[in-house]
Amino acid sequence: MRRIFSGIQPTGVPQLGNYLGAIRNWVGLQRDNECIFCLVDMHAITVWQDPKALREQTLAQTAVLLASGIDVQRHILFNQSAVTAHARLAWIFNCVARLGWLNRMTQFKDKAGKDRENHSAGLYVYPDLMAADILTYKATAVPVGDDQRQHLELTNDIAQKFNHDYGLEFFPIVEALIPPQGARVMSLRDGTKKMSKSDPSAQSRIEMTDDADTIALKIRRAKTDPEPLPSEEAGLESRPEARNLVTIYATMQGCSIQDVLNRHGGEGFGPFKKALTDVLVQHIAPIADETTRLLKEPGFLQDTLRDGARRARTIAEPIVSEAESLVGFLK
Repeated sequence: MRRIFSGIQPTGVPQLGNYLGAIRNWVGLQRDNECIFCLVDMHAITVWQDPKALREQTLAQTAVLLASGIDVQRHILFNQSAVTAHARLAWIFNCVARLGWLNRMTQFKDKAGKDRENHSAGLYVYPDLMAADILTYKATAVPVGDDQRQHLELTNDIAQKFNHDYGLEFFPIVEALIPPQGARVMSLRDGTKKMSKSDPSAQSRIEMTDDADTIALKIRRAKTDPEPLPSEEAGLESRPEARNLVTIYATMQGCSIQDVLNRHGGEGFGPFKKALTDVLVQHIAPIADETTRLLKEPGFLQDTLRDGARRARTIAEPIVSEAESLVGFLK
C-alpha cells in the first residue's frame, strides 16, 4: 500500500470547500492506502493565531474529521506540533532548499502582497516545513489542491538535492493526488473567489457544523444571475456563480456537470437551489450532528490526538534520526 500524508490547518470552522477538496477524498483514500492525517498547527502560526482559539479549533477540526469518517483505528490522526521530528527535519530542509526556489513560490507572493517585508519568516519557509511533514514519513503520495502543486514540486526538489548531497536515495519522489473535480469550491457571495473559512462573511460558505435550516438559508441567499440554467456546460461560461452551484451539486452527487444540466437545464434558480439544498442537507447535516456530539467530549478528542501522535512518532523518529546522522549530527 502507498503511504499517504495529508495535512489541514486547524483554523476556523471547516467548510464545504475543505470537505470536498480534502476531507471526503481522505475518507476514500483510507480503503486502499496507509494514511497519516495531520492537523498542521505549526503551519497555522505562520500568521497570528489566538492561542485559546487555536486549541479550540484543533479539537473542532478533529471532531469534524472523525464525524466525516476518518478511521483512527486503522490510520493515524494527530496534531503536527506533538511530533518534534517535523520541526527537526524542517530545519535541515531550510538548509537544503535554495533561496531562488522559495522566491518562486507564488502562494507566498499572493499572501504577502506588497507588504511582504512585514510577514513572518515562517510564512516564507512554509514550503520547507510542508516538505518535512511529508518526508518525515517517507510518504509517496499527497492529496493536494491545485494551489499546492508548486509546493509539492519543491518537496521533490528538496528530496532530490538531499539525496544528491549525501550520496544515496534516502527520500522518495512524492506524487500529487489532485482531485479531478470539485477541488475548488467558490464563495457563495462571489463566484470568482475561493470559498474560505477566513472570509469575514459566514454567508459566503457552508460550514461543516451548519444545521439543515442554516444550509437552506445560505443557499437561498447565494448569489446567482437572472438567467435560467443552460442545457449545455458551455452555457456556464462567464456565469461564475451559476457554475459554482452546479459544480457543488455535481461534486456532492459524484456526477458530471453535464449530468446536472441534463436534469435541471432550463430551470430557474429557485427550484435548483431547493434541489441543491436537499443534496447538501443529506450529506452535511449528519456530519454536523456527529461533530456537535463529539465536541461535548473534549477529553476523548485529546486522547485521540495523543494516541495518533504516539503512533506517528514510531514512524517518524527512525527516519528523521537517520537524516540527522546523514548530515553529521552527533547522537
